[in-house]
Amino acid sequence: MKNLKIAAAVVCAAFMFGAAPLALGQTQGVSKTEIVLGTEQDLSGPIVAFSKQLKNAMEMRVEEINAAGGIHGRKIRLIVEDHGYDPKKAVLATQKLVQKDKIFAMVGLIGTAPAMAAMPILFDKNIPHLFPITAAREMYEPLHRLKYSIAATYYEQVRASIKHMVKQKSYKKVCTLYQDDDFGLEVMRGAEAGLKEINMTLAEKTTYKRGATDFSSQVAKMKDTGCDLVVLGTIIRETIGTIGTARKLGWNVDFMGTSASYTDLIHKLGGPAMNGFYSTNTVNNPYMDDASKNVREWATKYKDKYKEDPTVFSVYGAQVIDLFARVAEKAGPNLTTDTFINSLEGFSMSRDMFGGDAVSFSKTKHLGSNRARLSQIVNGKWTPITDYITE
Repeated sequence: MKNLKIAAAVVCAAFMFGAAPLALGQTQGVSKTEIVLGTEQDLSGPIVAFSKQLKNAMEMRVEEINAAGGIHGRKIRLIVEDHGYDPKKAVLATQKLVQKDKIFAMVGLIGTAPAMAAMPILFDKNIPHLFPITAAREMYEPLHRLKYSIAATYYEQVRASIKHMVKQKSYKKVCTLYQDDDFGLEVMRGAEAGLKEINMTLAEKTTYKRGATDFSSQVAKMKDTGCDLVVLGTIIRETIGTIGTARKLGWNVDFMGTSASYTDLIHKLGGPAMNGFYSTNTVNNPYMDDASKNVREWATKYKDKYKEDPTVFSVYGAQVIDLFARVAEKAGPNLTTDTFINSLEGFSMSRDMFGGDAVSFSKTKHLGSNRARLSQIVNGKWTPITDYITE
């Protein structure tokens, strides 16, 4: 009787002080009828256009799953928070999702810096950080039971692709222009590593500060060096600015970017000058006239719902929710963090309809795929020119 009174007092205290009133053995974010997921997007910062597309596709896939009966009878509830691409805001958003919304997992958070800020808070509460929209190695290294990524890192994308490009086109002088931060360094290091494996070195390395708009001095420097291929560690505006400057100078050198510059905005905003630009990518942009009937039908559904064409970021959003659902389904009716992780660590999936590579995970492999393919802008449209590159 005394022990029962003590237990009752503990429960009362939990309610009084706002502690989670979970039933014994119940996992946060999982009830008989619901699975609560969180995501953090940039809805007010520099990449709001990307996050809008991600959010749309994530929500559309959630609606489809729920309409089909959910996962073992549980509907998914997705809670979206805005981090504005600011790590400090990401901390506050993560605390809300963990403490107030009681999420089961974080899925598809965009951005390296916000993800790095969020992970310690999640891991302290035994909450998985799943499939972030960033190609940084920190998303799966060092190995941690609760963090998993899907697609090849910038480093691996460039390391493998640069070797392929040099072997195919016999470039003699490879240079690089990259953003002066961790992202740019990953691209530069990938280029260095790939060239080293074929007994070459970068002929020129030059950088720019985030937010730069004038790339004339960097382009002139690389032109004077005689580069015949330039590896770009750039995003959108910088890619367009660099290539546009080179073309105005009459310099028709080849440029190669990463998945950070693989977006329809490059050819939409940059115009004909962007034709010929190469980029690594881990999934295809879903054009409305795609060769695949399944992709065309999905794109039409997306456009009917959101009144705009889907983009590669829309695909990323659909992919991460779909992958979560498949793993949760495999985990069975007794969904807990442990059953989900055990299911994920033995999970594999063949290529999807968007051209995404096959993925697999294990206890020691928390990156779904380390392969990328090359595409090129041809007549104002991204066109795949290789399959996934395997060494």
